[in-house]
Amino acid sequence: MPTGGEIIVDYLVRERVPYVVGVCGHGNVGLLDALYDREDAIKVISTRHEQTAGHIADAYFRVAHRPLATLTSCGPGSSNLPIAVACAFLDSSAFLALTANVPTSQFNRAAFQETYRHYQADFPSVIKPYVKRSWQPTRVDMLPIALRQAFATMLGGRPGPVNLDVPFNLFKESDDVAVPDPGAWRHGISSRSGGDPDDVRRAVALLGEAKRPLIYVGHGVTLSEASAELTALARRLAIPVAFSPNGFGTLDMTDPLAVGFIGRNGVFPANEAARTCDVLLALGVRFDDRSSSSWIPGYSFNIPPTRLIHVDIDVTEIGRNYPVHLGIVGDARTVLRQMLDVAGDARPPAGRDAWLADITRWKQEWDEFLRATDRRDEEPIPPRRVVEALRRVMPDDGIVLPDVGVHHNWVVQFWSARRPQTVLNTWGFGAMGFGVAGVLGAKLAAPDRPCVAVCGDGGFMMRPDVLCTAVEYDIPAVWLVWNNFAYGAIRDIQTGLLAKREIATSFVRETSGQLYNPDFVALARACGVDGLRVDKAGDLEGAIETAVRAGRPFLLDMHVDRDIKPPGVGTWELPPLPYAEPTFGRRRLPDEA
Repeated sequence: MPTGGEIIVDYLVRERVPYVVGVCGHGNVGLLDALYDREDAIKVISTRHEQTAGHIADAYFRVAHRPLATLTSCGPGSSNLPIAVACAFLDSSAFLALTANVPTSQFNRAAFQETYRHYQADFPSVIKPYVKRSWQPTRVDMLPIALRQAFATMLGGRPGPVNLDVPFNLFKESDDVAVPDPGAWRHGISSRSGGDPDDVRRAVALLGEAKRPLIYVGHGVTLSEASAELTALARRLAIPVAFSPNGFGTLDMTDPLAVGFIGRNGVFPANEAARTCDVLLALGVRFDDRSSSSWIPGYSFNIPPTRLIHVDIDVTEIGRNYPVHLGIVGDARTVLRQMLDVAGDARPPAGRDAWLADITRWKQEWDEFLRATDRRDEEPIPPRRVVEALRRVMPDDGIVLPDVGVHHNWVVQFWSARRPQTVLNTWGFGAMGFGVAGVLGAKLAAPDRPCVAVCGDGGFMMRPDVLCTAVEYDIPAVWLVWNNFAYGAIRDIQTGLLAKREIATSFVRETSGQLYNPDFVALARACGVDGLRVDKAGDLEGAIETAVRAGRPFLLDMHVDRDIKPPGVGTWELPPLPYAEPTFGRRRLPDEA
């Protein structure tokens, strides 16, 4: 009879899960024992922190669209995981969080690391807000049902992480139960739901009649792997496309129809198109505050009078922040295919050329503004130079993970992704450390493609343990540390909105007042990682090429000008603070759109 640990491992192997990532503890040694016997089929990666394990699993899914499992022990071990789980949950990424708990015979007895004062073995309450569902089987014969339901829930509909909380004794106790066959139970289930045919026909008619239509794409298009269908519809009907960061590359962003990232730190053509369009087809987007300029009319959108067609697999997102003219619940790829069938051999309607000419003019105006404000070879390095150099060096299939910070604003504003799943963002929860650790997951999923984390000095120091894991498992990731001696994004808020004064945002030695950071290159080398410091813009491309081509873990310490702000073309409000006006462009109210 198999033990509970053997049942879990056997099921993971049947689901073709290649890695279990996590940290050992007294609560999960029984499962590690079972994993030892199946090292030929599933590999354990031991990290130095549980949050790191979660970000690795999250990023792996975003690249491969296949889940990993994380493994953490009871008490503090699993309590280190929720930050990473929340990042995955709010961005519709998925992994199986296997958490250990105290033996069932010790429930409610205050056993070591048991949370018991409200409910016995109560870790599922800790993680509940950030998972699609949590299971806590208390007998071995409950594991098969929990496992198959966990995978079906995790990957069905809108993806998201799930939790299987397993008491210690289940790993070693045995029962005469069969391990479920995913082929029989789950692989026949499709989440490719389509829209109502009448609504799809109405949507195509609205787009055909529109004088100024726009498509706005988000992570739902990426997760649905709908790039080909999106490209076909946009080109067939000559409709420009704007992006949220997790939708980057679903249309080649160098395509003439691509207008770029929309929102506070988007680009002028995207915001100008969005606030003046008459019909907006939104595919797999949430209309969050940063993409929507905090929903203030005239900065990114004017809905209404813009007529919104909102397509999403999750009905709760439709109509959450804007009233819809037409809402369609369905998978992005399926609905796009339905639209293409309805459109047939349709050609762009008469008058569309004027709209496309406006788009071209706005792109030219934006380019002229950027040239006029360009700063090339100064020291410290102008921020945009870093992004431009990285884009020139990285191949089109290279993967970039901008961690959270002011550098993220620069990357998403000026990066042109040629392919989907090449720019990975923690967009909803925004946890520092996602890119720092997630780059290992991206590299595991795409071992033949360069993977670079662009991370702030503040974010990097939250998860420097990743260097050790990269060396231990020979994962040739690259970290580009955006060194501006500050939590720069928050410093910009303080100096821009709060009487131009700052506290607790710069890294400063209290006694001398000098800016302070560790020697990141020395830190990397102490861990066995190669490193270079870059102070001059002219050295950027050579240093990045060296790191990307090294074939081993590599860190670049980039000293970037902390006082150059990314240009704003929308706005962002933190009530009751006043919100800023655009650096370029202006607010257009509905009657001007």
